[in-house]
Amino acid sequence: MNNPVELILKKRNGISLTAEEIRFFINGYLDGSIAEYQMSAMLMAIYFQGANGDEIAALTSSYIDSGRSLRFDPSLPVADKHSTGGVGDKISLMLAPIATALGLYVPMISGRGLGHTGGTLDKLEAIPGFQVQYGMQEFQRMVEEHGLAMVGQSAEMVPADKRIYALRDVTATVESPALITASIMSKKIAEGAKHLVIDLKIGSGAFMPNLRRAKELAELLIHTGNSFGQKVSVVFSNMNSPLGHAVGNALEMIEAIEYLKGNTLPDTKLLTDTLVSQMLISAGLATDQTQAVTLIDKALSSGKALQVFEKMISLQGGDPEVIRDYSRMGTAKHKIPLIAGQSGYVHLIDSRAIGYALVKIQAGRMKVSDTLDYSAGAILYPKIGTYVHKDEVIGYIHCNDEAKGKEVARLVLDSYKLNEIECHPEPLIFEITGG
Repeated sequence: MNNPVELILKKRNGISLTAEEIRFFINGYLDGSIAEYQMSAMLMAIYFQGANGDEIAALTSSYIDSGRSLRFDPSLPVADKHSTGGVGDKISLMLAPIATALGLYVPMISGRGLGHTGGTLDKLEAIPGFQVQYGMQEFQRMVEEHGLAMVGQSAEMVPADKRIYALRDVTATVESPALITASIMSKKIAEGAKHLVIDLKIGSGAFMPNLRRAKELAELLIHTGNSFGQKVSVVFSNMNSPLGHAVGNALEMIEAIEYLKGNTLPDTKLLTDTLVSQMLISAGLATDQTQAVTLIDKALSSGKALQVFEKMISLQGGDPEVIRDYSRMGTAKHKIPLIAGQSGYVHLIDSRAIGYALVKIQAGRMKVSDTLDYSAGAILYPKIGTYVHKDEVIGYIHCNDEAKGKEVARLVLDSYKLNEIECHPEPLIFEITGG
């Protein structure tokens, strides 16, 4: 009979656990026979000692088996994308309808924003009436019949991950690559996606500080996906500048709809094209990125991707008129200009600080129970390498509390570091691996 204390000791001393031992520990925690403090000790042991590929696969499998999974017809090209989170990251809102318009089936399970990062569910809920909570049967039906659904995690899917993530959050074990891998991959495998692209962000607005650390995580993600018969590719992208111009729920939704109308921005277009291309190539719907981008451009110019998005809004209870009338999502009372205090090239943007500053006007949240103001946020124009003139308006804060808005404006302006020495733009895509 397995003993929880002996297993904690074994892992603490750097000895690998068997699949049976990991399953015993996870199931014991879920049924209450293993105490929360023992699970906390195991998480900390994994945090310090790491885990090998077999252990991560066993942990992922235990998460999946704790709930229900979706099973799609093997002939359907079912694909998805996961982002590790960033500032102004509204890519899913454009990517999913484009991918669906090009023949992929996209069962997208998204999350909510917390801290400096935004959440796709919050952006979707800026649309009046939009529903994100569905049972797994209804979720699968929507995907099979319409090609796309964007929902929150069901209580039936990987409940072990939900409970253990909450514990990681309060035991300082969130950053463990092994635990991150099991958390991400269990959900993406359980939702039935056979082709997965991961947007692994690096930089000031990301959880990964550098490419070396990101590559270590990517290797684990790819290996784990492959062990479950999933094709995984990883795009390493730059999160030193906020993505696009808009940061904030309704503002990002407007930017995404404008994108689907063909009014794209250079950085969001490059990243969306790259991610959708990886999905199409993996599923055999394109031979290379050049062909994929040609297909993507056609899906936009023909209006097909926008039609897919509008149909999804209607099917999920939202008001499709937001596509034509953005005011239906609410408009902030105040629009405070951000005025540059000096001239110079933008050398550094503290994207994380911008994300946290916007929490003060309820554009984001610090804890899950915080209330959002969907109309609040910022429009930010400069990227690293941009030349800014003194007294130039470099963006706007949208808010309903003017005093807090002015405070946030100061914090956002302080997030930009300017210098007269020329600074060149940074690459947005560092590397692509896997697939």
